[in-house]
Amino acid sequence: MRLYTRSTSIALLAATASLSAAQQRPPIRQLGAVTARSVESLSSVASVRALSTRGVLVNDPANRRVILLDRELKSFIVVADSSSATGNAYSGRTGGLIAYRGDSTLFVDPQSLSMMVIDPAGRIGRVMSVPRSEDAQMLAGAVGGAAFDGKGALIYRTSPRFQMGGAGPRTAGFVPPQMPDSAAIVRIDLATRKLDTVTYIKTPKIRMDVAQEGDRVSMTSQINPLPVVDDWGVLSDGSVAIVRGRDYHVDVVTPQGVKSSFSKIPFDWQRLTDEDKVAFIDSVKAARARMGASAPNLPFGGVGAAQGSGGGGGGGGPQIMIVTGPPAGSGEGGPQRDAARTRQAQMTFVPASELPDYKPAFFAGAVRTDTDGNIWIRTIPTSAIPGGPVYDVVNSKGEIVERVQIPVGRTLIGFGSGTVYMTARENDKIYLEAATIR
Repeated sequence: MRLYTRSTSIALLAATASLSAAQQRPPIRQLGAVTARSVESLSSVASVRALSTRGVLVNDPANRRVILLDRELKSFIVVADSSSATGNAYSGRTGGLIAYRGDSTLFVDPQSLSMMVIDPAGRIGRVMSVPRSEDAQMLAGAVGGAAFDGKGALIYRTSPRFQMGGAGPRTAGFVPPQMPDSAAIVRIDLATRKLDTVTYIKTPKIRMDVAQEGDRVSMTSQINPLPVVDDWGVLSDGSVAIVRGRDYHVDVVTPQGVKSSFSKIPFDWQRLTDEDKVAFIDSVKAARARMGASAPNLPFGGVGAAQGSGGGGGGGGPQIMIVTGPPAGSGEGGPQRDAARTRQAQMTFVPASELPDYKPAFFAGAVRTDTDGNIWIRTIPTSAIPGGPVYDVVNSKGEIVERVQIPVGRTLIGFGSGTVYMTARENDKIYLEAATIR
């Protein structure tokens, strides 16, 4: 039965590949000209919020600050940071920006479980609590941007619900936590706290292996660097767009709950032979070895999910810390022994045979939505293309309307009216750039 299912899946993908190849994909065009570049260098850019009159808010989590740049990206004011000047508004290591009413913006601080309202002039006004404390980190944009729909409800991806096995590391037959392979996209009314599930998306399945020696437990996570996943975004009318990775099509759920599923998007599917899979795993291992200690954690979406150090989407992979030995305060051991018993999960890769038979169209964190209701999907190249990343631009009916290439060394962060915001890396510094869409 398993052989039949796998063969059937390959046949379906092959049929999809043939159909997509038969359809015409738009030619690649270049992004419009860069019109502004920040004078101030940044350490990171997780998100931006374009304002209609005053410029753009920038979330720089590495520096623990939010700044408001003017239209020309030259001068700025500090809106939130870790100093007393802003009341330690950026109290933790992460934070998120969410477009609110008009030109006002919410700054989510997971550390304090609060959402601060920033007015168009960059002043922090009232403060409200996050609607669900367990999802505070997700509201800050850990694995996808939260947004409001057309009816005033907040849409976001919920936290993963790990299934814990066994009573603890010292229990015989301890079972590691089971990582879910799906996540819910929910809609919550801030006034009533009513929560509705909009849809579910497929996420990578991470397998944990456990080895125990005496009272020491080590865990190893097996990562698939080329997973088939879904991604999502909120359109300008408040609808939720879900890009399905298995056959590359778009589903849309309106604020009224009406669901539509559209035709497959044409794509040049690339079949992966057994030799291709082995070569891909080897290349990922070699790349991480060259990076050494600076190699980033693989995001939820695989080896290419993070859109660069400029931020956006993706989000870091789960960090598992295992503490073994006697319980705290038992008198046994001591700080040094307790520290020695704390182990961080190590990372390995799944066998090459577990990679998909066709290279996916995109990684997690690949989707952005513009102000005109279009979905920008950063695609995985299936052949050598000179220049920077290429995006499939898909409308709200799931139809590809054009393909756009951004410059080399740039990371697409967000949109304003007719404007694309990107980060440009120069050595260890990052600058924000604005370019016209055409």
